[in-house]
Amino acid sequence: MSNPGEADATAITSASQLAAWFEAGCKPADEFRIGTEHESFGFTLNGHQPPRYEGGIRPLLETIGAEEGLTPILDRGNPIGLTGKNFSISLEPGGQFELSGGIVGSLHETKAEIDAHIARVHRVAPRLGLGFAPLGFHPTARQEDFDWMPKGRYAIMRAYMPKVGSRGFDMMLRTCTVQANLDFSSEADMVRKMRVGYALQPLATALFANGPFREGKPDGMLSNRAETWLDVDNARSGIPRAVFEEGFGFERYAEYLLDVPMYFVYRDGRYIDVSGRSFRDFMAGSLAGFEGQGPTIGDFADHATTAFPDVRLKRFIETRGADSGNPAMLLAQPALWTGLFYDDAALAAAHALVRDISYEQLIALREAVPRSGLDIAFGKGTLRDLAREVVAIAAEGLRARGRLNAAGEDERMYLAPLQEIADGGPTQAEYWLGRYHGAWHGDVTRIFGEAAF
Repeated sequence: MSNPGEADATAITSASQLAAWFEAGCKPADEFRIGTEHESFGFTLNGHQPPRYEGGIRPLLETIGAEEGLTPILDRGNPIGLTGKNFSISLEPGGQFELSGGIVGSLHETKAEIDAHIARVHRVAPRLGLGFAPLGFHPTARQEDFDWMPKGRYAIMRAYMPKVGSRGFDMMLRTCTVQANLDFSSEADMVRKMRVGYALQPLATALFANGPFREGKPDGMLSNRAETWLDVDNARSGIPRAVFEEGFGFERYAEYLLDVPMYFVYRDGRYIDVSGRSFRDFMAGSLAGFEGQGPTIGDFADHATTAFPDVRLKRFIETRGADSGNPAMLLAQPALWTGLFYDDAALAAAHALVRDISYEQLIALREAVPRSGLDIAFGKGTLRDLAREVVAIAAEGLRARGRLNAAGEDERMYLAPLQEIADGGPTQAEYWLGRYHGAWHGDVTRIFGEAAF
């Protein structure tokens, strides 16, 4: 989740400013870039327990920061992240380690930054008795096994989450994801990418499923992370119906956000709890505790980060439906969406595949995928059949981009693990289940050694 706050103090005096804030993200296609974020679970090498903040995560941040000359991000004096030249490191509520990579021009650069992050963690973590494993759902730990990170917004969410869903703490503590952040050229381009992105998120969830264990054993799910999201806080997550309605655009998305209950207002380095209250009241000057005061653009930008739909609009588009995974899968996720979104022919072909799916069908897919994965019926076949078509479209999109590495290879190489799955190979979740029932003889703790960076 985001580090604190955008500092734009421009007062919001009309709703049109909110749509304009999104519109400011438009850029010409030759300036499109790729951003990738991924999370991983820390564990103690002795006992495979989630690390504590003191004695674990804190010294990890301090050591990496000191050795690499990174700038610490502080919350009430506690280090909660680091910023570098073109990246940042942040903490999820249970200490999950998140890399927010740079804004880069090619997937080859994405590979380099992921490799650098893995090397960074591998260089420092073992000295502190820690390892890190990129999985979708923690395979062994209970909620009470985690130490909550000392971040102000997490304290607010911790108090509020049980009021609005049964799985909020699971989402905060026991899940990890990988997401791609991609650009749009216009409102129409944004709309088409958002609709394709939402329509294909269930497929992405199935392809990247990597969370088949819960508290030490299989529980029938392939992605416990995705199943968790079905009951976190439905006022701010899932698939907004407005995306598929006539007239959707920047203004309609802003209207959606105005109906998402607030968490906080960030002032003078502090998160002030306004959980459950209305941003519309804030704009009207009637927000309790802020009577007579209106929000700034920075407040709205912060509020936009507290909506958690499967595809999220900021000044770019975030695709959020995938479990975290091994390094090849961390690359495959932005490769899939870059191939689909950054070539006009590929985007049109992807849109043609899914344009007739109804909102109700999409909701049903989203609810079924965590358990059934690629075996779900879709059209005249299954989601795996759709995967073959979608991966082929993405590959053609990457071929058309023509971004080569030093060896003269284009970006299609990063789709290889998805092609293998589409052709009938196991997903990560299915692979781990095979190991559990085979070589591990039911000992799920073996996953930490095999999944670790």
